[in-house]
Amino acid sequence: MPDTNLPFDPTRLKFGVGQPVPRSEDPILLTGRGRYTDDISLPGQVWAVMVRSPYAHGIIRGIGTEAAKAMPGVLGVYTAADLPDFEPMTCGLPLKNADGSPLVTTRRLPLAHDKVRHVGDPVAFVVAETRDQAKDAAEAVELDIEPLDAVLDAPAAAAPGAPLLYDYIPGNVVLDFAAGDGAKVAEAFARAAHVTKLSLTNNRIVVAAMEPRSAIGTIEDGRYVLRVGCQGVHGLRHALATHLKVDAKDVRILTGNVGGSFGMKAGLYPEYGCVLHAAKALGRPVKWTDERSGSFLSDAHGRDHEVEAELALDADGRFLAVRLTSYANVGAWLSAVSPMMGTANFFKNVQSNYATPAIEVRTKTLVTNTVPISAYRGAGRPEGNYFMERLIEQAAAEMGKDPVALRKLNHIRPDAFPFNAASGSVYDSGDFAALIEETIEFSDPGGYAARVAASKAKGLLRGRGIGNFLEVTAPPTKEQGGIRFEADGTVTIITGTLDYGQGHWSPFAQVLHQSLGVPFEKVRLLQGDSDELVAGGGTGGSKSIMASGAAIVEASEKVIEKGRLAAAWALEAAVGDIEFDAHGGDAFTGRFVIAGTDRGIGIMELAAKLRSAPDRPADVPATLDVTHVFDQAPSAYPNGCHVCEVEVDPETGITRVDRYWAVNDFGVQVNPLMVAGQAHGGIAQGVGQALLERVVFSEDGQLLSGSYMDYALPRAGDLPDIETGSHSVPCTTNPLGAKGCGEAGCAGSLPAVMNAVVDALKPLGIQHIDMPATPERVWMAIQAAKR
Repeated sequence: MPDTNLPFDPTRLKFGVGQPVPRSEDPILLTGRGRYTDDISLPGQVWAVMVRSPYAHGIIRGIGTEAAKAMPGVLGVYTAADLPDFEPMTCGLPLKNADGSPLVTTRRLPLAHDKVRHVGDPVAFVVAETRDQAKDAAEAVELDIEPLDAVLDAPAAAAPGAPLLYDYIPGNVVLDFAAGDGAKVAEAFARAAHVTKLSLTNNRIVVAAMEPRSAIGTIEDGRYVLRVGCQGVHGLRHALATHLKVDAKDVRILTGNVGGSFGMKAGLYPEYGCVLHAAKALGRPVKWTDERSGSFLSDAHGRDHEVEAELALDADGRFLAVRLTSYANVGAWLSAVSPMMGTANFFKNVQSNYATPAIEVRTKTLVTNTVPISAYRGAGRPEGNYFMERLIEQAAAEMGKDPVALRKLNHIRPDAFPFNAASGSVYDSGDFAALIEETIEFSDPGGYAARVAASKAKGLLRGRGIGNFLEVTAPPTKEQGGIRFEADGTVTIITGTLDYGQGHWSPFAQVLHQSLGVPFEKVRLLQGDSDELVAGGGTGGSKSIMASGAAIVEASEKVIEKGRLAAAWALEAAVGDIEFDAHGGDAFTGRFVIAGTDRGIGIMELAAKLRSAPDRPADVPATLDVTHVFDQAPSAYPNGCHVCEVEVDPETGITRVDRYWAVNDFGVQVNPLMVAGQAHGGIAQGVGQALLERVVFSEDGQLLSGSYMDYALPRAGDLPDIETGSHSVPCTTNPLGAKGCGEAGCAGSLPAVMNAVVDALKPLGIQHIDMPATPERVWMAIQAAKR
């Protein structure tokens, strides 16, 4: 929704805020000119290959390296004993146990030295002249590991007598989390007219980014330089400097194009310290690129929670309280954020857009002998909404109430904003009841009976499900908004969020174009060089347009301040007489003018004039360049409603998504075309988790779903046309009025798809089925219902 208070018609701005501008990077990527980490080949570059544990749990008795060292082309074989004193990788989240004590963090070094704790745990690495030589030598490394019993899921890890991963983590519990007013919740459940309970599984999934991880370590001018795909170079630089025990100024991170991440590539990994150590030891660039089979074991996984969910209602159906009692499996090692998803983010997001007055979340977070967990698209936000929406559907069925009416009865009213939620959030805006009404109308309810009949004629069951959602974005924190006018006539935006597939270039350029009237085609984006940044929060939590966008808006104001001084000099006028018109004239380009006259100078012309005027007065700025840091803003609250229709074959259990509609409130949409694309991608990932994706381990911890032969991802044929609409209410807490959209597709699709599946199976007496609703699981539920 463009700003209707602008002093011009924003619809004439082809490249302004609110316009569906195509992604600027697409011509580069689609013609093969993208530059990913593995595309880089540096002079003298050599290759590293990791040696990983074949056991889920065991004591390292010895590692034989002599045979590997003697193989052709080998330059070095390294174990933990060969590495310097790295600072361990830890989790520093300020989360507390129920008793007030801090969480217990694991302390991970690049290579395991005493025990291995999951299949794929790195124990050594080989560096050779070629990749094939390094792979051959890695296979020759001899591992003497005494196997130990493994524990693979969180409830089993919490059981008395379970194998312990760490001597210093009693009972495998790293965090016993409690949030909310437990006494108030207990009182609400005690007086409730009805209580609905569901046991829900949030299935573990493989992130499956298009580009496997890759890293190149070099030493340049005495500094550690890491070329790597990530989600923000500024934060990774500081984390890596801590790991290496050096000053941040001695580290440089360079990131080009990144082929997907969804949270997985955000933090440190063991391979990064390894390649930098080898680069320093050998004096040559050292490159490591994972293979897909390796990435199933080395990349952090997502999700993995077991939840007992409860909803208390009064006799009219008003929500009195919601309670989640959960186990969270974080795998063998804590990432920087892994305890957050099943704890704080459950608590913040189970509130959704309902006026539920009391919430309690209790979660035992445990280590297990599995691949570590980290953030995955939404990181607790889709799950919180999924739990609430399944409870509502089940409560409606048990109480004989219409599920849409039940939602509307409990929605936060438009006149209640700002709304102080029981979760601690303060919602600034929304129109939830109107949005769900619009979505229902949008989703062709009148034609549903005919579609049911058509499915029945084919021997199929048809179901229709709703996914109402509201998610709490990550709060935009300090973010750079640099603007640099280049000698070639282009303008560079410098910011610390990082595009790993979202397409930041166009919307950021749209914000700059609207703010300063800089020609859209002249705008460039610099985001992947830590040397250029003085701040940067990285990309994640659906906050990039709110963080970088706000930084660009504020930096533009500073450009205008400098420009008025420079224009006064160039036009021989008083500074007080200079005005700025961002879109003056038919060209819609920025222009400084003398008030009340037609005399002026364009912003691009002024930047060029300053560059060629070394004799300007001392009080005239040398350039219009600005380095600015946006401070912070509250979280935003994107919300919406999705409707899904599925067909289920009762003979095979195969479920097919047949129709899909989504209406969202993303506030001001800077680029509606890209917003729709983000929604489509999130919906596809939600469909994947709901129907297809599941990580499976054997009893001894071997990954049974370790390739795409055994792990099902959604394909184009698994998705229908996705129809999207907008019911936007601008956010009031950031300059753009945007609410973020990157993770909302998952938040709406998980409940919409699963509610549709349950609706299809309800005539058979099936009230619940867990994710993923695979053909086997659906077929078995149908067979059980027949008995």
